[in-house]
Amino acid sequence: MKPARFDYVRAESIAHAVEVLAGAGGDGKVLAGGQSLMPMMNFRLVKPSVLVDINRIPDLDRITLAADALRLGALVRHRLTAEDALVARHIPVLHAAMKHVAHLTVRNRGTFCGSVCHADPAAEMPMMTLLLDGTIHIASPHSARAMPARDFLTGSLATALEPDEMVTAVDLAIPADGTGWAFEEFSRRHGDYALAAVAVLMRRTDGRARDVRIAMMGIADTAVRLTEVEATLEGSAGTPAAFDEAAALLQASIAPNSDLNASADYRRHLAGALARRALADAWNRADETSDRPTS
Repeated sequence: MKPARFDYVRAESIAHAVEVLAGAGGDGKVLAGGQSLMPMMNFRLVKPSVLVDINRIPDLDRITLAADALRLGALVRHRLTAEDALVARHIPVLHAAMKHVAHLTVRNRGTFCGSVCHADPAAEMPMMTLLLDGTIHIASPHSARAMPARDFLTGSLATALEPDEMVTAVDLAIPADGTGWAFEEFSRRHGDYALAAVAVLMRRTDGRARDVRIAMMGIADTAVRLTEVEATLEGSAGTPAAFDEAAALLQASIAPNSDLNASADYRRHLAGALARRALADAWNRADETSDRPTS
């Protein structure tokens, strides 16, 4: 298959890119890595009238450290995210997750922000952005805005991005020192889309779980935060019984779809098994702290 005819513009700046998008009347697409966009164009699932290439815009290919977050620019490739020392030091759960992303060729070209914008329910990046209380930075011809990931991701392959807007960066909150973490994913072969995956963060204070965060993918039309399960675990002892109870609640609260790869029942079972393992691993990685003042 070949894509439908389109115009190509190499953007010189963010302002230039969003100007071209605005002029396309809702029929333009941004090209960063192209690992999702180009196959969809080849199959004519999308037929943009103009393709806006942002690869020559300076300073979008950096990961930078702020006071409490890492900022990933719109041209940060999966390979850089997987290898970056700041990611490994400050957000080890993301460092672990990136090992599961596709194959070498895709990691060399695909971008973190592009995956978040694509919003595939079986991709790691939207889920990790939810887990890490991500903030999406968006530019338009008239203004700039920032949006929480929970509002940005609206459904399968759907976001709150307007046709004349582009994502310039994603901020990921750095977990507190001593936070335990875990990432679990199951796919038929390494690099395939996951049937299900879970990521967990939690602190351990006076023998109790605190600041519990659980995100999953492969169980709904978009990545999800399991806030009800988080609330159940908050303040609980980190025992196998507590994690079994949380996994059972998780399984009862989700409604995965059946497809060619797995039935809904299998995905539900898999989600519980992965969650139980991840919760235990995160608890074991957490450093014990105390709320009691020291004398």
